[in-house]
Amino acid sequence: MTQQQRTAIVTGGARGIGAATAVRLAADGHRVAVLDLEESAAKATVEAIEGAGGTAVAFGADVADAAAVEAAVGAVVEKLGNPTILVNNAGITKDNLLFKMSEGDWDAVMGVHLKGSFLMTRAVQKYMVEATWGRVVNLSSTSALGNRGQANYSAAKAGLQGFTKTLAIELGKFGVTANCIAPGFIASEMTKATAERLGVDWDEFKAARAAEIPVQRPGAPEDIANAVSFFVDERSSFVSGQVVYVAGGPKT
Repeated sequence: MTQQQRTAIVTGGARGIGAATAVRLAADGHRVAVLDLEESAAKATVEAIEGAGGTAVAFGADVADAAAVEAAVGAVVEKLGNPTILVNNAGITKDNLLFKMSEGDWDAVMGVHLKGSFLMTRAVQKYMVEATWGRVVNLSSTSALGNRGQANYSAAKAGLQGFTKTLAIELGKFGVTANCIAPGFIASEMTKATAERLGVDWDEFKAARAAEIPVQRPGAPEDIANAVSFFVDERSSFVSGQVVYVAGGPKT
């Protein structure tokens, strides 16, 4: 270990990018609060971390519910100590073309991605300010650049980039950095569900997407976890307010 052990919270930590990130941060030596909508869903990630000798606890909370967020962060403080690393990864999709999209689908996506990141960061930032050290990493997406059938998701992910830059400005003087990762196509349960919804074979779907990527392969959750690990490292204190596209090739 080349850095101090700290308490990290990873939202949406039950599977995919969130689970890989939680495992990586634990391997880096941190205590990890694995938070998901249902506590039981996060237990598999916790077991994987503990099996590798790390420290983790599962927590359940709806990140779009202010009271639930405050209660969850309070429980994290009690069980693992004051959190000074926050990875806002929780997310959902409710894809549809604009004229078919319901208000409920719009509100649900905005609630989890944008409101959830706001509520989690607001609840955790005081511990970072007190410690004069903190790391916030928000998960955006290449969809922030626009993607057919994802007006809600694209808007939310673009909003997270502005949110990140503002956090960097407001919290920088307290030793807190805020950065944003925008993944490209990642082979995960979420993208597999997209293939199923479109009625496309998963292997064919992956191959078609990989052909569009300069490095000629889909991303893996661990690719994103590696980028998170960089942003929360002790040595990245001069990197803040940045959006990094981890997408196998350049993005505007």
